[in-house]
Amino acid sequence: MSSTASAYGIRIPRLIAPPGVYRPQGDTLLLADALAQEPLEPGAQVMEIGTGTGALALHAAARGARVTAVDVSWRAVLAARLNGLRERLPLRVRHGDFAAHAGGGGFDLVLANPPYVPSPDARVPIRGARRAWDAGTDGRHVIDRICTAAPALLAPGGVLLMVHSGMCGPDTTLELLTRQGLAPQVVRRVSVPWGPVLRSRAAWLRKQGLAGEGPELEELVVIRAERP
Repeated sequence: MSSTASAYGIRIPRLIAPPGVYRPQGDTLLLADALAQEPLEPGAQVMEIGTGTGALALHAAARGARVTAVDVSWRAVLAARLNGLRERLPLRVRHGDFAAHAGGGGFDLVLANPPYVPSPDARVPIRGARRAWDAGTDGRHVIDRICTAAPALLAPGGVLLMVHSGMCGPDTTLELLTRQGLAPQVVRRVSVPWGPVLRSRAAWLRKQGLAGEGPELEELVVIRAERP
């Protein structure tokens, strides 16, 4: 398996990533690091929400999990399927909204790297590459849906691992998951330099109070929430 190593010691395969498909980045690697610390029994049922190239789904499948990977982008679905074939790992990749492919729930682990970048446009894009990151003015359009759906997605003892920006309010996520009856905590926290998307809307982010005048650093968090 051809791969590259991350700062976390996680190896990401060199994956097929057509234009418009979200490539593994710092948030992917941070979530992969959290995934590596989770006990995952062979045959465990895993769902990945917003699979992109399938990088995280492949990590779970390599550990013997039965993975359902979902994405709203047809290009991402095709890329994940091709990457599964290329790495000779079984992935069940589905197109559409995650709620439509949850079945009866009962997942031992749900992985989520949802769109979370606050946008000046309150409308959520329905096509194009921006669907992978723009999530309304507060960045919580998909995050809130995942938090609300989590209890129905998870089996008893199941775990949600979700990464998002500190700009979206990690405390809000923790509070919402607690109200859903889960036990959440922040298990990873790191600051990374702004990418081109944040730099392109720096003035708006500062005007909204989402960014200060100091160094252009974004906090990323991984939240782990367990269903009792």
